[in-house]
Order: sequence, then C-alpha cells, then structure tokens
Amino acid sequence: MILSRLSIVNFKNIAQTDLEFSPGLNCFLGNNGMGKTNLLDALYYLSFCKSATMVIDSQNIRHGEDFFMLQGLYDCGDDTSEEIYCGMKRRQKKVFRRNKKEYTRLSDHIGLIPLVMISPSDSILIQGGSDERRRFLDMVISQFDKVYLDCLIRYNKALQQRNALLKQEITDPTMYEIWEEQMAQAATGIYTARRRFLDEFIPVFQEFYTLISGGDEPVGLTYVSHMERGDLCPLLAEVRNRDLILGYTSRGAHKDELEMMLGEYPMRRIGSQGQNKTFLVALKLAQFDYLNRNGHTTPLLLLDDIFDKLDSRRMERIISLVSQERFGQIFVTDTNREYLDAIVRRTGGDYRLFGVENGAFTIITE
Repeated sequence: MILSRLSIVNFKNIAQTDLEFSPGLNCFLGNNGMGKTNLLDALYYLSFCKSATMVIDSQNIRHGEDFFMLQGLYDCGDDTSEEIYCGMKRRQKKVFRRNKKEYTRLSDHIGLIPLVMISPSDSILIQGGSDERRRFLDMVISQFDKVYLDCLIRYNKALQQRNALLKQEITDPTMYEIWEEQMAQAATGIYTARRRFLDEFIPVFQEFYTLISGGDEPVGLTYVSHMERGDLCPLLAEVRNRDLILGYTSRGAHKDELEMMLGEYPMRRIGSQGQNKTFLVALKLAQFDYLNRNGHTTPLLLLDDIFDKLDSRRMERIISLVSQERFGQIFVTDTNREYLDAIVRRTGGDYRLFGVENGAFTIITE
C-alpha cells in the first residue's frame, strides 16, 4: 500500500495542504511545534479512524474553524487504488468514506491500510498502566484479525452491561449470568488470539532489540491473564460480591497485562533512557514485521523524532534497519537534517524532503 496523495483542511495546526509523496522515503524537516507530527497523525487517522494522541475528535479541528477534512489516495500495487475520506463538523459525528461510500461501522475500515507509528509518546507503553499495553495488543491484532476485533467489541459491550448492574447494586444472579456468559465466550477468543500472536511476536521483538543495542541485554514480554485459569464464568461468579462493593468488574480480559522486562526486572524500573527507547523501537519494528508477514499489504511506517535519547551507535543501527527495502513507504520527521540525510544516503532510492513551518509544507530541492 502506497499513499500517493494527501489533502488536509483544518486539521490541528494545518490550515490547508495538498501533498504528493514518494513511494519510498518521505522526510519532514522543521522545528518542534511546526506541524510535522500533526501530518503523521493525519495519516494515522486515515488508518485507524482516530488520532494517535487519543484526544476527542473535535479537538483535532483547527482553532477557530468549524470542521476538518482528510483525504488520501492509496495505490494498491495492482492497478487499483483506494480513496479514503474523513470529515467532521463541530457537534456532529465524523464521516468516513471508502471510494465515496460511507462506512456503516468504522470497525470495518480497520486493517485496510495497515500502519505502524513510532513516536516519543510510545514511552507510555512502558511507563503507563496496563491499559496502554492492552491497547497496543488490540491495535496490532485488530489490523489483520477481524474475528479478534469482533470478539473485542462484543466483550466490551457485555462488560459495560455487567458494570452497569454493579453500579446499580443489582443482586439478582440471573441478570449477571447473561452478560458473564457473553463476556466468557468473547474472552476465550481474545485470550487465544493474544497468546498466539505473542508466541510468534516475542522472538522477532528480541531479535530487533539485539540488532539495535548491539549487546547482550536480555529483554522479554510476559503475558499475564485471568484466562490462564480457564473459563471466565466461574471466576466472575466467584468475585461477584466483591465487585458489587467495588462497583466494577475486577477480573477478565480487560485486566490482562503485558509485562515489559529487562532481564528479570521491569524495564520501567531499571532501564536507561536509551534502553527504553531501544525497547520501544524494537517493539514497533517487530509489529511492522508481523503485519508485513501476516497481512495483505506492506504497512506504512511512520517515524516521528525517532533518534531522540539514542547514542550514535544505536542511531546508526536503526538507520541501517529502516533503510532496508522490506520497509516499503516511510514517513520520517526530525529537527536535524543530518539524520534525514543519513537515511536518504542509506536507502539510495526515491525520496522527497519537505520543510515544515507553522503548518505549511514546502518541497526542499537540492
């Protein structure tokens, strides 16, 4: 999948722009706060129907304006193309269209345009709560497994209903059993898919970490789930009285944890800034590799300020990795042209370099 053209109107600090991209490397150079990351977020939005920053949709509308619009034209590599449109007006719901036909369910769009983004905000995967790491699992698996996405949607709906009963202090067991059965059925599919994914994903992640670090720093991912005890129904019945006191459901797939380890200890406790950044870059490159092998098309790769907090040796190894042909179309931002030029020299292929200032984009020619 190649993004050939992008139109943006009133998205964050970008008033209006129409850009044509290289099928290889696209570099964006500018100071902080100029709009480089907002451009990448627009690409993310067209893939996932939401912002990478998790803000509410109306906050993506440029200050003082009443709407935003994104439109991308993607080449599929077989003489076909996909035109994806997203528009939203204040106080109205957003509209997503594929080839001018509106989606009835946004979930139907997920996976059509696979994308992997590496950005400074990824640090929340290590430093944040378990919900951030579950969100990472859900985002990766949902891009290639529609059954998993359906299980996730059904589970969350049933979970909301059970929590509503708890908050109302309903004590009738039969009312809980209806939703607990639905939760258990969906949770089995979620657990199986997460376990299968991680069994294949973890060795690839460890290989990327070793390639970037260049040393003997053992890292790992440990999956912890209540589903390891088997069917969820008995466990939910067991904690029902306790959950009535708490007012929420304390067991289930929504409490799964993905522990990020450096040796025998959590990365967040003992990892240096460089080790944390290396961990995250390796995690996302492994995500790209997995989607590339298991999906129907090569994902877009977005690299936002990727070299911050890394020593020169690790930067060189990352440049060498992402310059390989398997990574397809790349969008990379930086404040330092030296790093961008290094990637350009490594790839040796077609590229475009854009200057970014106050939400405006200009092509830089040599």
